[in-house]
Amino acid sequence: MTTEHVWNDFKGELFGFIKSRINDHELAEDLLQEVFIKIHMNLKGLTEGTNLASWIYRITRNTIIDSYRKKKWVVYQETIEEKFPEESTESTQDLSKCLTSFVKELSEKDQDLLNKTAFGSMSQKEYAASLNLGYSAVKSRSQRAKEKLKNLFVACCAIQTDTYGNVLDADEKDCDC
Repeated sequence: MTTEHVWNDFKGELFGFIKSRINDHELAEDLLQEVFIKIHMNLKGLTEGTNLASWIYRITRNTIIDSYRKKKWVVYQETIEEKFPEESTESTQDLSKCLTSFVKELSEKDQDLLNKTAFGSMSQKEYAASLNLGYSAVKSRSQRAKEKLKNLFVACCAIQTDTYGNVLDADEKDCDC
C-alpha cells in the first residue's frame, strides 16, 4: 500500500476525527498533514499482520496528544510566573522569571528534553520511545540537562534552600538574570 492510497482512503475520516478533538480548523489541517508525514515515513515498516486503520488512528491520536503537549508548554512559558503560588517568596518569583532565559541557554536537545518532560507532561519513557532512544539514555540526558540548568542558576544567583530543596532566599550575583 502506498501513501497515496492511504491518503485517498483515510483523509476525510481522519480530518473529521482530528476536527472532533481540535476546535481549530487550520490546526486540524496542519495535524492531518503531520499525520500523513508520519504515515509516509513509517509505512515501509508496517508488517503484514498489522491492522492498517488501527495503526493510522494510533498515529493520529498520538499526534493530537503531542499537539496538546506543545500547546501546554507554550502556555507554560508565557505564564511561568503564575506557576508559583501567590504566597511564594519574592525570591522564588524572581527565580521563576529567570528560568525561561536559562533554559534557552541550553542546547536544543536539552531544551527539547526538559520542555517535554520536566516542564511538560511527557514521561521520560514516552520521550525515549518518541525518539527511538533507550530509557536509560534519556534518564542520563535528563540528569545532565538538569545539572547544566542548575549550574546556570548557581553561576547567576546565590540560592539558599531548606533541607527539602525549597528556595528560602536568592540574591543575584554580578550577571544579567
